[in-house]
Amino acid sequence: MAHKELVLDEVDRGILYALQQDARNVTIQEIAAEVDVSGSTVRNRIEAMESMGVIEGYAPKINYERAGFSLNIMFICSADPDDREAVAQDVLEVPGIIDVDEMLTSERNLHVKAVATNTLDLADITAQLNEYGLIIHSSEIISNNYTQPWSPFEYGTDEE
Repeated sequence: MAHKELVLDEVDRGILYALQQDARNVTIQEIAAEVDVSGSTVRNRIEAMESMGVIEGYAPKINYERAGFSLNIMFICSADPDDREAVAQDVLEVPGIIDVDEMLTSERNLHVKAVATNTLDLADITAQLNEYGLIIHSSEIISNNYTQPWSPFEYGTDEE
């Protein structure tokens, strides 16, 4: 399905950059000062980007190990290309699965992230992925994850 694309200007990109840095703690007024517009303009721009699907949501970054889930695993899988999208959405129902990336190219077209407390949980998740017809090429234990805001969104970079 085709989506209408919102053309982002420098202010929109600056707002997105600020939200990527710390959406929970940054205020509308702080963003407005950073991108040199009024608070109401920032609110309107955020609402427009939310309604157009540019901003899809706001989610906390969780340290699963500190939350009692000591295993954070990335499964590299293959699904039938004709069923890939449906399977990607369906496997989110498996307890422990927290994220699925659908790849457009390569045989290894689904990357499935899961959390578990022990190897028994891990075995259950693996079995359920197999029930969806996935071929698991590898399962890797993730020790750390690092992210940063995408730099072209930084206000004042004039990148289009």
